[in-house]
Amino acid sequence: MSAASLPDKLFFRIGEVANIVGVKAHVLRYWEEEFAVLKPMKTRGSHRVYRRRDVELAVMIRKLLHEDGFTVPGARKRLREIVRQKEGQPEVQERQEAVRETNLRADLLAIREQLSLLLRHIDEVQEHPDRAPSAPTEQQLRRALVRAGTRSRSEHR
Repeated sequence: MSAASLPDKLFFRIGEVANIVGVKAHVLRYWEEEFAVLKPMKTRGSHRVYRRRDVELAVMIRKLLHEDGFTVPGARKRLREIVRQKEGQPEVQERQEAVRETNLRADLLAIREQLSLLLRHIDEVQEHPDRAPSAPTEQQLRRALVRAGTRSRSEHR
């Protein structure tokens, strides 16, 4: 099966992949141990979730082993060569993008925490206007947001 004929989905369960590739699920699990490039994600419940790339790799592994007659070590070596030729640098770019997205998420979470603190302060002022502490100034708020952003970036590098 070619990449073009894969169902239009982002993620696949192991049973679906087994049907697409034409092997049993235990064979896919074995291949995960033998081929470092085949790494499906796992859910919280430890269920395997294959991306399109993983399915394409499994199809390629099957072709190398079953049709081309490679041994597992020979197929592993050939697959590494194919992956290097095909992808080159994009894998590094994907990792950099993932790090960037993680840092952005951390920044947004820190900002959300600061906004939650501000909302609680507003609620306190509305409930007890006579005991209201002085509201933070705009400058204090900006400093707090900057501190939260730089702290979250340094924690996630």
